[in-house]
Amino acid sequence: MSAITDKKKYLRPETVALLNSMELRARLVVEGYIIGLHRSPYHGFSVEFAEHRSYESGDEIRHIDWKLFGKTDRLYVKRYEEETNLRSHIILDVSKSMLYASNGISKLTYANTLAASLSYLMINQQDAVGLVQFSEKIKTIIPPKAKPSHLNLILTQLDDQKVGEDTKVGKILQEMADRIRKRGLIILISDLFDDFKNIMKGLKHFRHLNQEVIVFHILDRKEFDFDFNTRTKFLDMETGEEIVTEPWHIRSNYNSLIQNLQEDYTKDCREYKIDYVPIFTNQNLDTSLTAYFNKRRKLF
Repeated sequence: MSAITDKKKYLRPETVALLNSMELRARLVVEGYIIGLHRSPYHGFSVEFAEHRSYESGDEIRHIDWKLFGKTDRLYVKRYEEETNLRSHIILDVSKSMLYASNGISKLTYANTLAASLSYLMINQQDAVGLVQFSEKIKTIIPPKAKPSHLNLILTQLDDQKVGEDTKVGKILQEMADRIRKRGLIILISDLFDDFKNIMKGLKHFRHLNQEVIVFHILDRKEFDFDFNTRTKFLDMETGEEIVTEPWHIRSNYNSLIQNLQEDYTKDCREYKIDYVPIFTNQNLDTSLTAYFNKRRKLF
């Protein structure tokens, strides 16, 4: 097996899910993605020298201009074009419905791996990234930073597999839109199991405040296709409600509802210039990373 093939295997969710370390997952997913491109997405980021600025606590010593220090007896660091251009908040759904898995990969496992990989990418590009975990209420808020040490804080939190109860996506989006003051990129990762109008109201609130938004709609393929062939008990993972039925009785109506829902998200998100990306848990992770890079390129 070639080194390239060996790296690219980590874009497959079933492979990366076998790794216990979130840091290792993120690094290998990103390396597998980059090695599959014709040129590195890091190319062009933070390489063109722009100007000096005064040294501040926390700046990397390697960026100090020692020649200028010798002339002025003051510490300056070289600032580069596009240094920490982007300020992002990853808003991650950790409600009970995210635990569903028909293929061994739960929506939560997939979502955590995606969030970890995006965080790894952004911090390595000197972009600032923060994390918000929520269910019926906000569980965690980690403010955006661009320091390499900040990545460990995010990855440690993503290793926590505890979930909340019900999903209140719309309410959380409204709350976070009021709390996030600085403009940047909002990345929502969720199965969107909440009222469509409430969710769109929250997303529109972000756009009204001039935030850029990308939505990763995480679904299990089986819950989308409703591919059940025998009498089945269906359990609402959040409310505990159960029904037992022959799947063919409700398959047609169910398929129409979920397809119409995706069409509604596609239409409304396009109208408000929100990037909507439906993702299945059996899809390789490069689909999501490409969507992120396409979004980033539009911003600069």
